[in-house]
Amino acid sequence: MIKTIIFDLGGVIITINHEEAVRRFEALGLKDAAQRLDPYTQGGIFGDLEEGKIGAEEFRQELSRLVGRELTYDECRYGWLGYCGDIPQRNLQALKKLRAEGYRLVLLSNTNPYMMSFILSPEFDGQGGSLDTYLDALYLSYKMKVMKPDELFFRRVLMEEQTLPSECLFVDDGPRNVAVASQIGINTFCPKNGEDWTNIIYQYLK
Repeated sequence: MIKTIIFDLGGVIITINHEEAVRRFEALGLKDAAQRLDPYTQGGIFGDLEEGKIGAEEFRQELSRLVGRELTYDECRYGWLGYCGDIPQRNLQALKKLRAEGYRLVLLSNTNPYMMSFILSPEFDGQGGSLDTYLDALYLSYKMKVMKPDELFFRRVLMEEQTLPSECLFVDDGPRNVAVASQIGINTFCPKNGEDWTNIIYQYLK
């Protein structure tokens, strides 16, 4: 019986616009942005930021060095927020409904301080609510110092939640992430980026 639903952020709760993120970082002067940015798991300084190896200020300094000019925090934030596509209201309403039905909802996301400065702000849902008002707990890669698809990330969430894999459903648009979760016994659902999962999810909750 599923008691806890573990959601990914980008591609599930919000849509991901990888091309816009690349375009923005290129506009900031990062000529090889397309090679450096990945839709699912970042590498280099982008990965170091999301894994908590460096903070927002160190990232700003390193990106400034790469592009050959001094960038501001807001310019770096502008680049990262290119990833934020739509925030479908249907998804937020589905989160409310699932919580009302008794499911515990948690987030497991590869993310960073720049992204979360928007996601956890009152601007997030357009109605004065941040994402954390829709969920019971947030497990963020840069705070936990580990990234999907590392099995350790999933095991630490299970431990923190004090729950069994068989009692969880993990919803993520990344096939590699879903595969690792499945290997440790978590039920999984892999919708495509931007797909309307709000009704389909009930097939996985039976």
